[in-house]
Amino acid sequence: MKYLDIAIELFLSYAPKVFLALVVLFVGFRLVRMAVNILNKALSHEKVDESLSSFLESLVGILLKGLVLITVANMVGIEMTSFIALLGAAGLAIGLSLQGSLSNFAGGILILLFKPFKVGDLIETQGHRGRVDSIQIVNTILRTVDNKMVVIPNGAISNGTVENYSAQETRRLDMVFGIGYGDDIQKTKEVLRDIITTHDKVIQDEEPLIVVSNLGASSVDIECRMWCANENYHPLRFEMNEMVKLRFDAEGISFPFPQQDIHVNMNPSALQQSSHTSLKTSFPQHSEKMMMPSSDLVGVEDEG
Repeated sequence: MKYLDIAIELFLSYAPKVFLALVVLFVGFRLVRMAVNILNKALSHEKVDESLSSFLESLVGILLKGLVLITVANMVGIEMTSFIALLGAAGLAIGLSLQGSLSNFAGGILILLFKPFKVGDLIETQGHRGRVDSIQIVNTILRTVDNKMVVIPNGAISNGTVENYSAQETRRLDMVFGIGYGDDIQKTKEVLRDIITTHDKVIQDEEPLIVVSNLGASSVDIECRMWCANENYHPLRFEMNEMVKLRFDAEGISFPFPQQDIHVNMNPSALQQSSHTSLKTSFPQHSEKMMMPSSDLVGVEDEG
């Protein structure tokens, strides 16, 4: 009879708490499911990457369900303060030991969320250039033009500079061609304009720019700027180099080589004496054959 009374007393004491806890658990899990669905719709509307969307939904669902379970445990009288403190200490220790990995993890989320690049884009970052093969939570994998695989931590990418060559549909191609100082500049510009305006890979809606960009030591540099589709950037550069060389040869326009003029001006008698002495000293067995008049050494030009 005594135990029955104790059982009835415990039941009357805990039954309302347990019932209320079950109601909170049921309603809480329903609310968590609704929150995850709302998050899913929001991420779909923002066109977030599918892998990131799935990960965020799972993470939010686990965190919210954990909060519901902690609330229910407190309602039925289970002391959670020490348990939460233990979890916090363990989380801090794990966070400190995995600091670099967590940084890369956060970087991966930022990349997938803000999308500075996507799979298939040609990018340059951290001193490497290549097409994005895959974007993972911790690393991004690039495939270089010579088919090497480069694995770069997402933390370094998110905190560094990224050049995305595939972000825009069109690109501007800048090329510089050097001609000799004796060549006709206007004729050269007309030839270049004809090549550019008749090339099928050049976007003709954009007016090309052809100007004298620099007067160099041995050449007049003419710069050409033209627009093309992104995928035609490198093919157009290669074709322009070949077409300009062939057309310049046909039009008689020269590609100058670096050259230097050297003028030696000395007193004729001193020059004759010094050259006679040096030739005798350096080549005693051929001294008679190597002698030359001083007048032949004045105004020597060396081209190379």
